[in-house]
Amino acid sequence: MTSDKKTVSLLTDIFVKKGLQDIVLSPGSRNAPLVLSFTGHPAVKAVSVIDERSAAFFALGMAQQLRRTVAIACTSGSAVLNYAPAIAEAYYQKIPLLILTADRPPHLIDVGDGQTIRQNNVFANYIKKSFTLPLEISSEEEKQEVNRLINEAIDQTQFPEPGPVHINIPLDEPLYNLTEIPETGTIEKTIGQLPEPSGEIIHAFLHDWRQSRKTLILAGQGNPSEKLNRLMERLAQQEQVAVMTETTSNLHSPAFMDEIDNLITAISEDELTDFQPDLLITFGTAVVSKKIKKLLRTFPAKKHWHISPSGEKRDTYFCLSGVVKTDAESFFTRTENDLTENKSHYRDFWKDHKQQVLQKRNRFLSEIPWCDLKVYDILFREIPANSHLHLGNSTPVRYAQLFGSFPKFRYFSNRGVSGIDGQVSTAAGNAFAETGKINTIITGDIGFLYDSNALMNQNLTPNLKIIVMNNGGGDIFRFIPGPDTSRQREKFFATSHPWEAKNIAQAFDIRYFSVRNETELTTVLQEFYAVNRRPALLEIFTNEQNNAQILKDYFRFLES
Repeated sequence: MTSDKKTVSLLTDIFVKKGLQDIVLSPGSRNAPLVLSFTGHPAVKAVSVIDERSAAFFALGMAQQLRRTVAIACTSGSAVLNYAPAIAEAYYQKIPLLILTADRPPHLIDVGDGQTIRQNNVFANYIKKSFTLPLEISSEEEKQEVNRLINEAIDQTQFPEPGPVHINIPLDEPLYNLTEIPETGTIEKTIGQLPEPSGEIIHAFLHDWRQSRKTLILAGQGNPSEKLNRLMERLAQQEQVAVMTETTSNLHSPAFMDEIDNLITAISEDELTDFQPDLLITFGTAVVSKKIKKLLRTFPAKKHWHISPSGEKRDTYFCLSGVVKTDAESFFTRTENDLTENKSHYRDFWKDHKQQVLQKRNRFLSEIPWCDLKVYDILFREIPANSHLHLGNSTPVRYAQLFGSFPKFRYFSNRGVSGIDGQVSTAAGNAFAETGKINTIITGDIGFLYDSNALMNQNLTPNLKIIVMNNGGGDIFRFIPGPDTSRQREKFFATSHPWEAKNIAQAFDIRYFSVRNETELTTVLQEFYAVNRRPALLEIFTNEQNNAQILKDYFRFLES
């Protein structure tokens, strides 16, 4: 049985034929045909999440993990707008979402009908493309056009790079009628192959490579790739090359410069020009470190090439000179034999610098009292191997960069827009999609409280582990220049508060643990990660004043 709405029935049929499986539905009446059709198809895996904002982030987490398109579907009106934060994150993080929004018929828009807003192209700035289905299919020609439109929408979620695509679906009453004869569609290929970079582009890139005596390869956020990892390791052996990564790059090697903020903090004024690259090569999406952005904007590379399948001109460092329209793995595989080594001390500059900085960092960590920095040091050592680690915004993902990249983790973080909204929901979706791995989300107290509706979800799985760093507010505002000395810091920036997560966890049947010192933390972690039928939440309390001062002392120590 399926909805008698032909547009929805056809959409469901093509959805399955194109190989899609997953949809996250939120309750409503106008989207009843979508609910009836998708849940009625045996090949569709449908889940229900009440809160649309949380539902969209839950689907984003699923798509992060599965690396395939996941659909979301909601009713009309303000429900649609609640999708916006996750859609923006998916757009900038390049996550494939298919957004299905039920709508009123055109004649009911702007006449005072309930749950009605202007939904056509409502996400215009944060989607790859938007489509609107007709209210009815009344001819074979109309059916073929809708068939083509649906195929194109699904294809666009993956090509040339993943991202969100919107289909708005006007629906008239009655909404709950069923039929035993579904509409059937056909698969159409609406996109071509990504062309290879031109010989002219390759020639220009290789020219800049051969001219450079200081080449910096900087990897942004990306998925793990053993082949790309090996390619970067081989390039990192060249005298003129330094490969710089972050935790969210998901590239691991002792040869990589994976503690960017530590390394840059410890560069003296006299050394800055030694580290300034001739050639900068970037790939991936967001880079967390503000320090590397400031350094490369102040001391820009002579040439900057960005590698992007969509040809995106990501001029983060304001010195972009060329774009290679392909993915990094394919490009470096194709050009590896032409990437010759040049005589240089650049690699050794960074290598020696890293060794010195690591020694200073470890010495500092061994002497500090209980604080956030101490907690992260313990967590990254003690969280079980072969885990998925989700780093919340704003402070958790920044603290993680100070400890380098652990091969035992696959890192996730919502660094597309870098908002605190939806980070627990995203981790929950990821955990739901991969129940065989422990999924740990480390979030601040404000981030957790802001997304506490993530727990109002009957699809939460036992492999979801939530760690809440409760330091009584948004701790980042206590140490970044500006708000750290403002009279309004605690009330309006850090938003100091007395709240705890205990009652929220208990309300949603989440196992709850809390610790207030190092001994308690090391003792409770084993039980926190023990196999159980329920998710678990660990609240770690630290002193907000200690945290800010110790972190400032840490950076001063590296500078000394």
